[in-house]
Amino acid sequence: MSNREEMPNAGADAENAEPEENREEKIKETGQVCLNHRIHLITIIGEVEGHECLPANSKTTKYEHILPQLAAIEDSKEIEGVLILLNTVGGDVEAGLAIAEMIASLSKPTVSLVLGGSHSIGIPIAVSADYSFIVKTGTMVIHPVRMSGTVIGAPQTYDYFRQMQDRILGFISSHCRAKRKRLEDLMLDTGMLTKDLGTILVGKQAVDEGIIDQVGGIQDAMRKIHSLID
Repeated sequence: MSNREEMPNAGADAENAEPEENREEKIKETGQVCLNHRIHLITIIGEVEGHECLPANSKTTKYEHILPQLAAIEDSKEIEGVLILLNTVGGDVEAGLAIAEMIASLSKPTVSLVLGGSHSIGIPIAVSADYSFIVKTGTMVIHPVRMSGTVIGAPQTYDYFRQMQDRILGFISSHCRAKRKRLEDLMLDTGMLTKDLGTILVGKQAVDEGIIDQVGGIQDAMRKIHSLID
């Protein structure tokens, strides 16, 4: 009888070992994992990588990893909510907006938490969730679209950048309490960033401006995602 009682336990342990290995590998490769059967965790870390690969020594979030996972989450019957952790300097505008649009269009409840910073194109991703948090020391930098060396400096370039900027402002203002005019004022401010345009918001300032919903940490974010699910 003792052998029969031990064998099922050993089999159960073996079944649990493989998911744990898969879990660790998934975190290592994509920064994503299922916290339990109900909540899926996605991290937006470093620079959001677009169509061009960044140097190997750069910490990046690859949008070709995130988009399929978001589609799988929407199609999953087991996953009931998504938690997004952000600590990003920004990155590719098109890739960032694609991620933000995907998150915003999910039917599952979503909560974002800004840790460290969520700058530039990280702002649309942060506000794309149903509810957003920022830690007290977290920062958000809102600034105009930058020109890279691959863009031709022709008059049409300005129109293209302006259109891109309008898309960003339109998305942010439609997914948070901040008004578009105020966001544009913050974006074009000349008094804060030396030799540059833009505004740095720290913790509660982002909440006061209506960009983020609440100051809080992981405990608050987890409590909120559970409440949205329930």
